[in-house]
Amino acid sequence: MHNDAAIHHDARGDTIEPTISQRVIRMGRQPQRWFHHVILLAAGTMTLARNETAVVVQGPALVFFPPSEGESATIAAGAHGYLIGVSPEIIGEAIGDHAESPSLRLFSSSFSITDGLENAQRNELVPLFQGFISELHQEGRASRMVASAYMRLILMAAWRLSGAEERSATTATGTGPILQRFRQSVEANFRQHWSIADYAAELGISTDRLHAICQRTLKRSPIELVHDRLVQEAKLRLEREARSVQEISDSLGFRDPANFSHFFKRRTGVSPAKYRALAATATGVTSIPLSSGYYEWP
Repeated sequence: MHNDAAIHHDARGDTIEPTISQRVIRMGRQPQRWFHHVILLAAGTMTLARNETAVVVQGPALVFFPPSEGESATIAAGAHGYLIGVSPEIIGEAIGDHAESPSLRLFSSSFSITDGLENAQRNELVPLFQGFISELHQEGRASRMVASAYMRLILMAAWRLSGAEERSATTATGTGPILQRFRQSVEANFRQHWSIADYAAELGISTDRLHAICQRTLKRSPIELVHDRLVQEAKLRLEREARSVQEISDSLGFRDPANFSHFFKRRTGVSPAKYRALAATATGVTSIPLSSGYYEWP
């Protein structure tokens, strides 16, 4: 069995034991700034703070957090559950390339709360979280493959329990919102640099209609939305990966590094190398915000 000694740079896992006082768990801080987090609240209550709002959640509940900053969960006295976090690389391995993958990528980019879980549903989830955490605590033997496998099962469970699977099935029949279907298609195909005509053809509509829907709803053209997604992915890889700019360019489907650099600088104002240098400092990257348009999609 292959074991990855660096797994602890890409995953975290903790059991939330009941205590006599509340405690606060913060997401989005170094070194887990880009982690996806999932909390299974087995029993008790917690208060989620995000975007200057607070939501009280009663367990059993499942909460999925995409990479973000400034979010926190205040666990009430007596509450217990599990917290896991994984890097975008682990999420990518967990999602893989399967029929459900585009929908899972879409789901994993959004914050979701599934409360009111039945005891049977909670009991099915508990062994997955326990198995993930136990694997990380295998001193010197923790397997990245095993962690990714548990994450796939947890992600599938979160997706199904949220009702997204049923919505995705409705979308696939052509009765769902066109914009949501466009986003799913972008998530699956942006690395192949599809033209807007390709997306429109897959959706069964004209390019003019797709353009009108995007402009009316998001005040952005379809190509701007596709480029937002491509820039967001490029930024993430430049910050998180040690691969060269040329390797990242190749992985994102650009014909050569010069074309990638020109595209990236036109969209962000800095070259990929400069962005990476800024991201390596504690404060540099904050002066160049990530594109928000992609995450404003429905």
